[in-house]
Amino acid sequence: MSSAVLGPIVTPTARRRVSPATVVVWIARVVWLAVAAVGGTAIGDALDGRSRSVQLTGTIGAWTGWAAGAAALAIAGVATLTLVRAVVPGSLVVAAVALVGGADAGATIQLVVPAAIATALVGSAEFGRVFIQASAYGDEQRFGLRPPIGYSLACAASWLLTAIALVAAPVAWAAAAWLVAIVATLVAAAGVFLLPIRWHQLSRRWFVIVPAGVVVHDPVVLNDTLMMPSRTVSSVALDEQGAASQTAADLTGPTPGLRVEIVLTEPTTAVFAATPANPTGRAIHLTALVISPTRPGSVIRALRARGYT
Repeated sequence: MSSAVLGPIVTPTARRRVSPATVVVWIARVVWLAVAAVGGTAIGDALDGRSRSVQLTGTIGAWTGWAAGAAALAIAGVATLTLVRAVVPGSLVVAAVALVGGADAGATIQLVVPAAIATALVGSAEFGRVFIQASAYGDEQRFGLRPPIGYSLACAASWLLTAIALVAAPVAWAAAAWLVAIVATLVAAAGVFLLPIRWHQLSRRWFVIVPAGVVVHDPVVLNDTLMMPSRTVSSVALDEQGAASQTAADLTGPTPGLRVEIVLTEPTTAVFAATPANPTGRAIHLTALVISPTRPGSVIRALRARGYT
């Protein structure tokens, strides 16, 4: 009997196939273990010859940060995605402080290399997709959106300042460097209190496909979720040349890169996020829109699989 009648043959290998995104997550977890296994020498070098209180504070701080990263990497979810992307790059800040503190260059490289690899992996679109999808409900496919340039630069600058202060404050207190300790503590406290909710907004930016239609969930760009029933979606296409129709609303942030255009059969209303000039947000009526998924091709393939044109 022909395979056309029986349908596709599913082999044990096919059943066990693991997605590339899942592989990226597991590599990130293994590399993070390497940060502790081979990177600790640099921290030891930097603390060597310091007072016992500085050594103890530096060691406890390093292990606390590493454990927080390990715990976040172990539990996939939107909240832990923010935590992972805030903690793991901090290992590069620790490496820089260790080098300034007198660590051997070779030992510092042993910390920098796995730290840089782990940072690149957790910042990738594949890694983000796994963690975003882990919090999805039912038959829901979530795809991350590329961050707006202005917002991401502001987040990066504020994160760097906070990370440096968090590393410096406890060591400065232990070393009795009172002025540095006070300033670093104030900066760290302000950063930890005010900024994580802003960083977390980047983890909550998704294009979502559900049985009833498609959704743009973007608290950075939009004041409210934009829902489009499947019956109203006329077509979806890659905007490869940036030549989307002039009537298409730009919901990218803005951010550069390949975009996806969605054309509707009837107008819908979108409300942009609040600004000082528009405290309640600015409402627009649109019949087409463009978004910037981190992996546009994956979005198009998923939509085709759901029967969209």
